[in-house]
Amino acid sequence: MNILFLGDVVGRTGRDTVAAALPDLRTRLAIDLAVVNAENASHGFGLAPDMARTLFAAGADVITLGNHAWDRKEVIPFIAETPRLLRPINYPPGTPGAGSVVVALADGRRALVLSAMGRLFMDSLDCPFRATAVELSKYRLGASIAAIVIDFHAEATSEKMAFGHSFDGQASLVVGTHTHCPSADHQLLPGGTAFQSDLGMCGDYDSVIGMQKETASARFWRKVPGERLQPAEGIATICGTFVVTDDTTGLAIRIDPIRQGGRLSQTMPRV
Repeated sequence: MNILFLGDVVGRTGRDTVAAALPDLRTRLAIDLAVVNAENASHGFGLAPDMARTLFAAGADVITLGNHAWDRKEVIPFIAETPRLLRPINYPPGTPGAGSVVVALADGRRALVLSAMGRLFMDSLDCPFRATAVELSKYRLGASIAAIVIDFHAEATSEKMAFGHSFDGQASLVVGTHTHCPSADHQLLPGGTAFQSDLGMCGDYDSVIGMQKETASARFWRKVPGERLQPAEGIATICGTFVVTDDTTGLAIRIDPIRQGGRLSQTMPRV
């Protein structure tokens, strides 16, 4: 199975670029499953329903969120009726929406996509490790489920790496989102799970993690609140990862980073 996962979509430039490029990426890389983190798509904070619909129409099979899940209040009723839009699974019971979904692919195979959020330097939620373990216990990779993809939305690299190793051999892919800077540690873990600490963002890198650099930098100089942060609107770089899994085991046999457009060095897998 060929899997595409794109990192945090930031602002108009990020979502427009992803929406325009995703159909071609699906074709060029023969993608079976495409997942997009879009929790910063709406002016850098949250996701509006119409923006989610645009990304789904462009070819996203599943959209994941994170700590900005509820910044757009109109997403609350929308997420409750949209199974393929995920909030982290370790939100307390009764929170609208779901933290995982089983997707039926075009060829009949099924894939589980799960979202979890870290707790180090983040909101104090239920334990993401335990919540993920409970959910994974319901499935058997390579049997009832052809692939398992996990988005771990977290701040600390140490927590992300611990999470990846904890579920090595139980998932096809564990990727980190949230920090908006692509890490160079993409690898196949010993148990066969593909891992990358952070996918980076789909947005303008002439910025401070996607926000206009002048306003964001001033906050560090003056240490007082200033004007509201606004997304940078220059040319976006699409950042993500491409993974190929074994059809028998569901484990990964290949992982390659993707960087297309904008300011970063370019890399695109060959298929």
